[in-house]
Amino acid sequence: MDIPLKTFPITVPIMTFNWDAPPAGPAQEDFTEEELIDDLFAVKFSRDAIKDVITAIRQGRWGTWADFKLAWLAHGINTKGWEDLHCPRSLGEHWRKVGVVPYPHQLDVLKTVVQKMHGRAILADEVGLGKTIEAGMILKEYILRGMVHRALILTPSSLCYQWYSELREKFLITPWLQRSDKDWERAPILIASLDTAKRSPHREIILSQEYDMLIVDEAHKLKNDRTQNWQLANGIKKKFCLLLTATPVQNDLKELYNLITLLEPGLLGTYRAFREQFVANHRTPKNVEELRHLLERTMIRNRRGVEGIRLPKRVVNNQVIELLPEERLLYDGVKEFVQGEYHRCLSSGGNPLPLITLQREVCSSAHAAYYTLAKMQQSRGSQVTPLLELAATIDKGAKLLMLEDLVKSLGEKVIIFTEYRATQEYLRYHLEQAGFLTVGFDGSLSPGKKEWIRRQFQEHADIMVSTECGGEGLNFQFCRNVVNFDLPWNPMRLEQRIGRVHRLGQRRDVNIFNLVTRNTIEEHILYLLHEKIGMFEMVVGELDAILGAADGIWESSLAEILLTTRDATELRAKLDSLARELLSKGREDPLISLI
Repeated sequence: MDIPLKTFPITVPIMTFNWDAPPAGPAQEDFTEEELIDDLFAVKFSRDAIKDVITAIRQGRWGTWADFKLAWLAHGINTKGWEDLHCPRSLGEHWRKVGVVPYPHQLDVLKTVVQKMHGRAILADEVGLGKTIEAGMILKEYILRGMVHRALILTPSSLCYQWYSELREKFLITPWLQRSDKDWERAPILIASLDTAKRSPHREIILSQEYDMLIVDEAHKLKNDRTQNWQLANGIKKKFCLLLTATPVQNDLKELYNLITLLEPGLLGTYRAFREQFVANHRTPKNVEELRHLLERTMIRNRRGVEGIRLPKRVVNNQVIELLPEERLLYDGVKEFVQGEYHRCLSSGGNPLPLITLQREVCSSAHAAYYTLAKMQQSRGSQVTPLLELAATIDKGAKLLMLEDLVKSLGEKVIIFTEYRATQEYLRYHLEQAGFLTVGFDGSLSPGKKEWIRRQFQEHADIMVSTECGGEGLNFQFCRNVVNFDLPWNPMRLEQRIGRVHRLGQRRDVNIFNLVTRNTIEEHILYLLHEKIGMFEMVVGELDAILGAADGIWESSLAEILLTTRDATELRAKLDSLARELLSKGREDPLISLI
């Protein structure tokens, strides 16, 4: 006789129990994994449901055991030390529904800022550790306590809509986006562009208002007290103030002094007194322990790689590509032209930037180089005409052919970064012709359009082709594949690109593909960044220390080496020397020990 097997019982670890009532017995950290699972219950699944469960597990839609424990923590279990905070308790059920998992370091920041720093702090976590979430939690905490009724959030224009959606979706705060002059006076919680706020008549209106809380994102733009940005932030009447930046100090101790003066005027005394007591030279502090103690009163910095703040692995793939014969002719011709003009430019005091740009563009795409050559033809005539004509004949280069194969083999969403709008257009055209659905992301888009593009990429498109602006601010944790179609010379820009996907909320290993053409300047850049400096293995703090030690001369030094050295052996020797100098300066830099 056939026995119908429509359902059967299994025990599964799902989180459907009373989140507001912790289980009796030992604290959560005393439970074993097996005991926690045993506390859950048996359910019956149909065969179709079992298939769905298996599919979800294979696709990674179910979190890890670490995620489960963090979710448990976020919903009221083992809240020792956070009982007197309103935000986690008030939003616990909402966070469960929308999938927000507050990490322990973020809850620690909330507690420290509210209970010890009295609502005035520099949130200086390294890139990708959730400074925006921390600021949202602090803002919500003060709103729940009835201590914040009016707040002003100043941010780069590209991040305005992201702040708006984060506050609405994750914190149940309904802010306004600044659209008109009247919004400054009537909006209780207002998000606005810093560039807009510092201009008249907006500046005068803002300075006439009183705010309970001021939040400034990308606050490294306030480091110079002579700028309109700093003067505006300093003049705003505010009770509480949060400054968010991953780089609170980079080149000069005065930068740190200026930021702290915005939060706690007088804490470090006058700049003259500060300099006498704490500054040996602009990068070297003295009385370090005393200064560090003062900084701890206003600044919190969490780093990646420490216990509890671990991100998925980065898998770096360097694809070295042979140029097509016509591309090699173009590259060699551009290189010879640029090196000759660069020497003449230096001797005559001219501007070498267009030449440097052309040398970099020819490694990106012939299409990008074509437009620069066309501009140069007006002033240099016959010198560039053969190069311009050659660039016009090149359709699909070797890099693009490699890229098409790579994207097909991945079968997942991909973000492709390039520094040049012309290359962006070139890539999108050919990828669309190859059958991929693409979106473009660049600095000309309005904040609302950028958010719309982000959603289109998340929900529909296969590929997003982004210029450098996509390396700032917006988050793309739903994607794990980054292709650097061309390499920026500044390692921090490369880190910003990767940081869009390699950040909290990313549950899968991140694949980074660097497309590099053989026997070109690009290959030398890759050699310097990857093999000599080890950029992809560093945490942001180490990388920032190295670039800070370069004191702003990184790109100019690199340009001089790459464009004035003709012999390959000599070139490698100079790059080795540059790497050694930067690494030694960065590791010995006393400025970095403060943060």
